[in-house]
Amino acid sequence: MILDFRFVVNLIFYYVNNFVYICIMKTAFEIIKGIHPGKIVERELLKQNLNKRQFAISIGEHPQTLGAILKGTRRMNVEVSLKIEEKLQLEEGFLMTLQVYFDIKQAKKKNQQKPDISKLSKVLFWDTTFDKIDWQQMKVAVIKRVFSRGTEEEKEEITRFYGKEVVDKIKLLKHQL
Repeated sequence: MILDFRFVVNLIFYYVNNFVYICIMKTAFEIIKGIHPGKIVERELLKQNLNKRQFAISIGEHPQTLGAILKGTRRMNVEVSLKIEEKLQLEEGFLMTLQVYFDIKQAKKKNQQKPDISKLSKVLFWDTTFDKIDWQQMKVAVIKRVFSRGTEEEKEEITRFYGKEVVDKIKLLKHQL
């Protein structure tokens, strides 16, 4: 049994009150795009009632390696992917495709969590490693620093990133202290 998640019926037609409605459905692959491939493998193992440890040994991998992949704390690599796909009768390349989409989702998420740093001066954050700033955790300090020492462009970028409401609330706190 080879599972191919790319080709699922895309259109469903239904007839109600003399009208034909077309419901566009996402393919199964579109639905699971961005999910770590380990979650799909774990689901398949449960569905086929296979022991994780025994499965890992049967494909020539350490159980800890498979466990980390299933938890999503380790990336799927090509060799392991091919072994798993063959053993579970999944389409070749399916798990690596999922891994790539997962990596893309993580990269987008990472990029969305920081302001446009090209608009911020590293000198403004002279006392810290600029590339390691946790922009969410340190938002109060960042906003205070930028609004006390930054240029108009830097202030605009921080306002765009955090939102006017958050910036105004933190600026208000600064004046109350």
